[in-house]
Amino acid sequence: SGALRDAVFLWQVCWRMTVHFAKSEERPPMSKIEYFHAEGGASNPAPLSPAVRAGDFVYVSGQVPTLADGSVAAHDVETQTAQVMRNIEEALKLAGCELSDICKTTVWLHDARDFARFNKAYSAFFEQGKFPARSTTEARLMINILVEIEAVAYKPV
Repeated sequence: SGALRDAVFLWQVCWRMTVHFAKSEERPPMSKIEYFHAEGGASNPAPLSPAVRAGDFVYVSGQVPTLADGSVAAHDVETQTAQVMRNIEEALKLAGCELSDICKTTVWLHDARDFARFNKAYSAFFEQGKFPARSTTEARLMINILVEIEAVAYKPV
């Protein structure tokens, strides 16, 4: 019948196109992993890189509210959140990214009762309505800090 013949013809055309595109499609080379450290090399005593690029994604290690001299920022969640975000921004710059490239963050708060104050300080670093996906949990943190944040950014190479 005409309908069967048309269906077979359409199937053959689709099959040929699939085979053609599968053979001719250029595949990008495997991405290497790049490790970024602040000026002067890997001076961080912890065995980690502040930022790592894998393909189009940049992973920023958990940042804490330390100042350039190694001391911890003032002991309130707003000040510490702002310092953490500045530290994330510096780590992103190492890989050629900025805060607006962040697509996901994970947040650890020392005290869940700080959540509203944290949100206010955190949101100031992003354009309204363009916030990254985020997970937030309460956790006992490694040093005397109130907040730690890690981030994932997306920026095609």
